[in-house]
Amino acid sequence: MSTIRKNMRQFGMIIALIAITILFQILTGGTMLLPANITNLILQNAHILILAIGMMLVIITGRVDLSVGSLLGFTSALSGVFIVSFSLPLWIAMPLVLLIGALVGAWNGYWIAYRNIPFFVVTLASMLVLTGLTMAVLGGGTISTFPSAFTRMAGGFVPDPFGARGFNITAITICAIVSILFVIFEIRHRKISLSFKEHITPKPFFLAKLILIVGAIMLFGYWFAVARGMPNILILLAVLSIIYSLIASRTVAGRHIYATGGNPKAAELNGIKTKRVVFWVYVNMGLLAAVAGMMFAARLDAASPRADAGFELQAIAAAFIGGASPLGGIGKITGAVTGAMVMGVLNNGLRHMGQGADIQLAITGLVLLVAVTFDVYVKNKSKSG
Repeated sequence: MSTIRKNMRQFGMIIALIAITILFQILTGGTMLLPANITNLILQNAHILILAIGMMLVIITGRVDLSVGSLLGFTSALSGVFIVSFSLPLWIAMPLVLLIGALVGAWNGYWIAYRNIPFFVVTLASMLVLTGLTMAVLGGGTISTFPSAFTRMAGGFVPDPFGARGFNITAITICAIVSILFVIFEIRHRKISLSFKEHITPKPFFLAKLILIVGAIMLFGYWFAVARGMPNILILLAVLSIIYSLIASRTVAGRHIYATGGNPKAAELNGIKTKRVVFWVYVNMGLLAAVAGMMFAARLDAASPRADAGFELQAIAAAFIGGASPLGGIGKITGAVTGAMVMGVLNNGLRHMGQGADIQLAITGLVLLVAVTFDVYVKNKSKSG
């Protein structure tokens, strides 16, 4: 029982995601798991997934960033101005947008880390400023018709030179390669952990994890193969998830982030420069918000003054649903991705059932409360056990 309890926190939300998907598959009459709908689900939620990855690191430090939705809208607007209005080439416009996003993150990080201004005040102020700047940049209008090279990043698909009629060979091949690499990496990591006599997941749980994840990857591969192929944005999401997971779990910088959120005083006594850690976490958040802003503009083929749409709340909710602790020091990048997918499946399923935005928001709020309550319950049980 103690083993199950220890692994419940890690796998609980993945099980919940599977259960919610099956439930909506039944309630929508089989629409949820149609290949075309799975593709749309990824395309529609890519920007939230990107924001959630950065937000998870911010929350691990014991803080949040309320400005990311407005920053997404601002960088989306700048993309329209630079690429469409000024006709700058993509190799100049895109790095420029990323730089501006990072500078906004540095602005937030400076006041929070080095001037001890509460993060709520700083990021709320930035949210208001960026919302005003977005309106000013766009003049209250919408900029549209981006170059096809730009829109393909978020709305295009990986080319398939080997594809048979109606079946995308490239998509299924990529997923098979990813599955093999995943199994090799997990087995190698398990052997290393055993050699150092570290705590590892029991073998039944380890095998179940491999089977479930490989099965999910290959199922996605099949869906993409019989639909339009593998979305380009999925490649970006996979790369970001892998890179940030490795940073959080395998690097000194990642350990410093967890230490800063878990016990900042102890971290400082151990020589960790917590102010610098907080500063760079906010810079990273600004950078990822700029990436999300460009992807959002590319998918819609438009930059609108209404582009923020409360995305910061969705990113925060995704991180908490994915297992982050409000007190900091706890959370995984995979959890943020899972939390964002839970929200995406909920919203997608409710839309297919004909429910409006009011019901979607209400249910998302309830799911957030249940997820945090479950997190607290498991934590208290582990302490008492």
